[in-house]
Amino acid sequence: MRPIAISIIFLLSSFFLFKPVQAQQTILNMPDHDQKAYYFGITFAMNFSQYRLRYTDAYAKTDTFKVVQSRWSPGFNLGLMANLRLSNFIDIRTTPSIAFAEKKMNFSHPNTDSMTERSIESIYMHLPLQVKFKSERIGNFRFYGIVGGKFDFDMASNARSRRTDEFLKVKPIDLGYEMGVGFEFYYPNFIFAPEIKLSQGLMNQLYKDHNLQLTNAIDQINTRMIVISIHLQG
Repeated sequence: MRPIAISIIFLLSSFFLFKPVQAQQTILNMPDHDQKAYYFGITFAMNFSQYRLRYTDAYAKTDTFKVVQSRWSPGFNLGLMANLRLSNFIDIRTTPSIAFAEKKMNFSHPNTDSMTERSIESIYMHLPLQVKFKSERIGNFRFYGIVGGKFDFDMASNARSRRTDEFLKVKPIDLGYEMGVGFEFYYPNFIFAPEIKLSQGLMNQLYKDHNLQLTNAIDQINTRMIVISIHLQG
């Protein structure tokens, strides 16, 4: 099942699973929470990531590779959250986290029907800064959207690796943007907030090593990630 379909099912399931509980409640949970200047939380997430590829002219003109493509692969995130209130409807938020991600690459050579699959594993130190736009609170429920930027540092980057079995090398630093939506369900002692966001890298992650055949077929790679999160906020 594609990551986008999984994400939509997750958000709809969260809404319909928790919304009936809210409708039955007559007590407003955590009534003073929205007046807090700041608050913190923890984040658990599942991610799906892949590389967006831009090919070189040599890829089309030579017969080194018949197919070069990237596939979505799952991973997970663990992190913290800090939220600063600016107004009744706007917050500034950051969710520093460690993200374990994998990007699969498929490629094949001419005159063969077999496909070779290799993967690049990444451990990102993920530092985002987001603006959060909140709806009016309806009982113990609220909808919100986020938009912002991110800085990623890949602690598993192989750009300087001297191993002879590398098939592609990637740089460690990436900048990009993020956007997403989520729900907040207020409980007596915490807020349960399912969320989905798209995280798009803007920097070329390809480290040019012309000793690697695949490098000569690819001009640019950018990281794209879909993140399905659960925030537990205090």
